[in-house]
Formats: sequence, C-alpha cells, structure tokens
Amino acid sequence: MSLTLDGISSLYDTKSTSNSASKLEDTLNSDLSTATEDELMEVCKDFEAYFTEQMLKAMQKMIPESESVSSSTRQLQDYYKEQMVQGLAEQSAQGEGLGLAQMLYEQMKRNYGLE
Repeated sequence: MSLTLDGISSLYDTKSTSNSASKLEDTLNSDLSTATEDELMEVCKDFEAYFTEQMLKAMQKMIPESESVSSSTRQLQDYYKEQMVQGLAEQSAQGEGLGLAQMLYEQMKRNYGLE
C-alpha cells in the first residue's frame, strides 16, 4: 500500500480538526454538574484552545500564499502550520490566554451551583 504526501496531508487535516471538535462537543454535551472544579476548568481551557485555534486559522486564510511553491512543499507547510496553530492555541489556553476560559469557568460554577 502506497501512501503519498497528498494522502497523509488530507488524512491529517480532516482527522485533526474533526477529532478536536468532536472531543470538545462530547465533553460539552456530557453532564458537567458532577464535575470537580479542576475538571470544569479543564473543559473551559479546552474550549478556549479550540476557539483560539479556529480564530488563528481564519486569520491565516487572509494571508496571500505564494504561487511559486510546489504542491508537496505547500502540503508540508500546511501540515506544520496546523501543528503550530494547535500548539499556540493550547499553550495560550494553559496560561492566561484570552480570559475566555476563566469567564466560562465562573459562569459554569454559578450555573452548576459549585460556589
């Protein structure tokens, strides 16, 4: 079985985004009323990381790409850009980030009566 760079790139792109979105959706659809404060904060950080990732991807689409790059080089660039964006989003959410996780956490604590 031969797997080309095209196959790897397309496989990665669809699985990466759909897996993180699917995992987040499953978590958010679960019953969080029994979650500990640490688990609740982790869910909020995951959401902030996903939100930041989507925002960075949208911003990236606004940057014109060079026409002189070969398709295999472009696929490698896209792969590493994806990795970089995911890493930045996760790292941002682990620190202070945008503050979205903290706001969500406080609201969810009030909603679930954890205060």
